[in-house]
Amino acid sequence: MNKRVGKIAAIVTTAAMLAGMFPAAAFASNASEGVTSSMDATSSSSVKAGSSGAAEPQSSASSSNAAISKEKAEQIARKAVNIPEDYQLQSANLSTSRLMNGTRNSWGLTFNKRVNGRHMGSIYATVNAESGQLTSYSYYNPSDVKPSYPLKVEREEAQRIASNVVDELAVSYASQVKLNESFGEQLLPALTGEVRHQFKFDRYVNDLPFLENYITVVVNSEGHVVEYEFVWDDTIQFPKPDSYLSAEDAIEKLRAAGTPELKYKLLTDRQGKNTPILTYELQSYVIDASTGNKIDDTRNHYSYLGEVADKPLTTNPLGLKPVNKAINENQAIENVKSAFKLPENIELGHSSYHEYNDTDSEQARAMWDFSWTIKKDGQDAGSIWATVNAQTGAVQGFNIYYYNEEGSEKSETISVDQATSTAIEAVKKQLPWLTHELYLIKPDPKQQEIINASRTANYQIRFAHKLHNALIEYDHINVSINSRTGNITGFEANIQPFDYPAQAPKAISIETALDRWMDYYKAELTYRVSSEYTWIGEPIPIEKYNVLLASGEIDSNEDIKVKSTVNLVYRLRAKPLDQHVFLDAVTGEWRSMETGEVTTLERPEVLDIEGHWAQRQLELMVAYKALDVVDGKVRPNETIKRGELIKMLVIARNGGSNYGYAVATADSALQSSFNDVSASSEYFAYVEQALEQNLIDLGDGSFNPEGTVTREEMAELIVRALGYNSLARYDHIFADSFNDSASINNKGQAAIVVGLNIMSTTKDGKFQPAKEVRRAEAATAFFRYLQARSELQEAPLRM
Repeated sequence: MNKRVGKIAAIVTTAAMLAGMFPAAAFASNASEGVTSSMDATSSSSVKAGSSGAAEPQSSASSSNAAISKEKAEQIARKAVNIPEDYQLQSANLSTSRLMNGTRNSWGLTFNKRVNGRHMGSIYATVNAESGQLTSYSYYNPSDVKPSYPLKVEREEAQRIASNVVDELAVSYASQVKLNESFGEQLLPALTGEVRHQFKFDRYVNDLPFLENYITVVVNSEGHVVEYEFVWDDTIQFPKPDSYLSAEDAIEKLRAAGTPELKYKLLTDRQGKNTPILTYELQSYVIDASTGNKIDDTRNHYSYLGEVADKPLTTNPLGLKPVNKAINENQAIENVKSAFKLPENIELGHSSYHEYNDTDSEQARAMWDFSWTIKKDGQDAGSIWATVNAQTGAVQGFNIYYYNEEGSEKSETISVDQATSTAIEAVKKQLPWLTHELYLIKPDPKQQEIINASRTANYQIRFAHKLHNALIEYDHINVSINSRTGNITGFEANIQPFDYPAQAPKAISIETALDRWMDYYKAELTYRVSSEYTWIGEPIPIEKYNVLLASGEIDSNEDIKVKSTVNLVYRLRAKPLDQHVFLDAVTGEWRSMETGEVTTLERPEVLDIEGHWAQRQLELMVAYKALDVVDGKVRPNETIKRGELIKMLVIARNGGSNYGYAVATADSALQSSFNDVSASSEYFAYVEQALEQNLIDLGDGSFNPEGTVTREEMAELIVRALGYNSLARYDHIFADSFNDSASINNKGQAAIVVGLNIMSTTKDGKFQPAKEVRRAEAATAFFRYLQARSELQEAPLRM
């Protein structure tokens, strides 16, 4: 490295620890365990080496296959990023990753530093074993890095540093990338831990983006590069299109191709109670950039449900829902035997009964669990287990397994249609009261080809639960059918016990839902490599392919067939958000998945804090929605309300995290602890949490959320949040240096917050306990509280 980059990249955490070090790294946040980082799907083929340098090949990806040795790779990594000598090579592995046309070997190197047996830091780097290109680098330091505001290095300066890193570490590629202006911009600023600026440089070919290849750089607020990743495939051949749609035309085509789907999702509150919420969902998709035609690539999505039948199993239910009644052990066993064909020679090995309170339905539940051993010629030949609802007698789970596959001596298999018919009849028999709401997920006809080719034992037939044309995504029914005997080998009915409206809720129109989702997404023009993975004749999604590779179940060069194509597409990509949201299908509003509160996709623009002495702190509180913005104004100099202050404290105390609450309504069943903070109040969740965490007392049952707060009251809240309120009562141990001491009721609390620099006194030494707190003062105090709390956290005792 030249002096310019060396100056930029130098990292000095402590004089004794990292002088002159340049950490840049793969996007993995923690490399301390030496986990292999790959740019694509990484195979299980590897060679591991300890710090001694001894290596034992474990598979075909041996060190002899690498043009660059482990020792040379270590030299490249140490030189590229100035790894200090006291960081010893702890492990090395050689892995193979798949490219579009071929494979690539990479060295993964883990360096550790220990002082007196204590782990002081880890560095992980990967090096291309053919070219010597540094492909990733990460640094992990177990010590907590505290935020400091204003930041020493803001985003603009961090961007300059990141650009210099790309120029130095990817010399041959820097001219082929462009900065992605929107990447990393809207991420929430850190309230605790290290503040990081993230940058992404996208690859361009024929002056068109290929967003699947990129270079990422992460710079912390000290100006140190802490992560670097180089994702690239030089083997791809890119076609040059004659023409393609404009961005405006593409958006219209994308909108026309979209079909939002009604779904019930679960919203989980702070007590773990789940509530069904009707939503509209629109999964991302792509269109051909030249024709505007939608490209069907649903099979590439691991979460792809499959094609759901147009009609339910029956028009009307085949029976009544079972009523609750006590089911004894014998009755439960007979229900299993009548439901499924069981072998004659079985022995009951386990029977258990358990009760529990269902937090969702707030009802008591009871279950029977059984297991049997299958006997043949006096030997164990297999096992059976079953679960039966002890209140209704319904069999909810069943599985039978033979140690030697049943029916394996038969050469013929039943057809997928026969298996489907058997599964449908089983579902009708076991769930007769739901058949008008259950839909077959059409099985892939290729299942039969796969079973014939691989001798896989079972067909998997699945069913979806829909109500009022809305998919209940958390319910599912699976039936396994032995492909040779036609017998049911598995049955699972997971139906959550929720109450739903008898009539379909009046939802917003599909057109309105599309408008909302087009605000959520942005259209991206990019080359796209589309790969079809086939395993034993079965198409599988890339996620499953990666799992199979990682587990070692398949070998990337033998068992998997890959067909790849490159085309130019427009795709829908979610805009950067600082929260998880869902679209309420009834109101058309975006809501937070964490709290259920109405939210917006864009952070509100604040017009009245530019140049304010507390601008940074106010921006942080606005970002975390601890302060509301009305008409673009946060009103920093207005007095803060008690409800607002509690909300700010709770969010600050949780490090920015919110505990989820069900969407509250005026007639909500949620019970309020205070008579003036109803379940529908915007402060309800935060007030209840503050009470639970002993930050406030119940008192006379009134909270007064619209009232003002004095400095002395805020000091008490902060001290209680720190856990020092009991100590503060011994106010005689604190130096009394306030010039208005006589007017302070709780001198200990005032002394603590001033001593920790969370709150300050006037120039003439007055605490002003009765002065009302303004919004800017509260924002500043709670950010200083975060810094103080971090400094006060002690390391665990070591024996």
